[in-house]
Amino acid sequence: MERTSNVSNPALEKTSGWINGFIGVVCFSGSLPATRLAVLEFDPVFLTVARAAIAGVLAVALLWLFRERRPSRDQWFSLLIVALGVVLGFPLLTALALQHVTSAHSIVFVGLLPLATALFGVLRGGERPRPVFWFFSILGSALVVGFALSQGLSASPTGDLLMLASILVCGLGYAEGAKLSRTLGGWQVICWALVLSLPPMAIASLWLAPPSFSGISVSAWVCLGYVSLFSMLIAFVFWYRGLAQGGIAAVGQLQLLQPFFGLALAATLLHEQVSIGMLVVTVGVILCVAGAKKFSR
Repeated sequence: MERTSNVSNPALEKTSGWINGFIGVVCFSGSLPATRLAVLEFDPVFLTVARAAIAGVLAVALLWLFRERRPSRDQWFSLLIVALGVVLGFPLLTALALQHVTSAHSIVFVGLLPLATALFGVLRGGERPRPVFWFFSILGSALVVGFALSQGLSASPTGDLLMLASILVCGLGYAEGAKLSRTLGGWQVICWALVLSLPPMAIASLWLAPPSFSGISVSAWVCLGYVSLFSMLIAFVFWYRGLAQGGIAAVGQLQLLQPFFGLALAATLLHEQVSIGMLVVTVGVILCVAGAKKFSR
């Protein structure tokens, strides 16, 4: 596995970034439906630490196999931010939120991630998108927030607030990891963040494990495997590389596609009702990505 390199052809590098970013988004799209199924049988806190511990063990194996150098002292602080944002914060907050809201409802909040990622891309990554970019990015997020308000946040204010908090910590983790990927490498960033999280996550997994796993269904185990392998590791390999190649703010707008894929999965796997309003909002935010992409640099 190679680190992110400086490709001589900027257009080729940008295209590669969008391709890698798209693959990452597709992998991420199954996270919330899989988490929704898993928390029906696993405690949400146990699910969070168990998925991180499993992915951490795989990360240790990868780093050992490819004999990767250890990060520098300055890089460890950024890795801590990544770990707190995407290894612990986002999985835990979404798992808790999904006890109060459906996956279809929570997925719509993911439409806020491009804006959060772009904001932290400016604050942590030093990017400066053009003013028109912010118009399209804010418009897409406004459509999502407007839909949530139309559904009545009073129905489950706890679930919605947890989802909003998860978006903020995730956006920070994405931007910080993308910045670090430029020097450390995309897959190395998520692997070292998982290694950093492994000791407390492994201890917590043993402490919070249920007395018996005999009543856990096959589907719940499959969902745990998905969020451990794909959501915590494989998706980030493509995602961080894509952000580093194509730009945090620009490629981050691909997250507007995630609600579309996620809603389709929720309807197919969980038999949840997807309203016309959800589809209209999803189409609207997807259209916004075209304008945001054009004016991202």
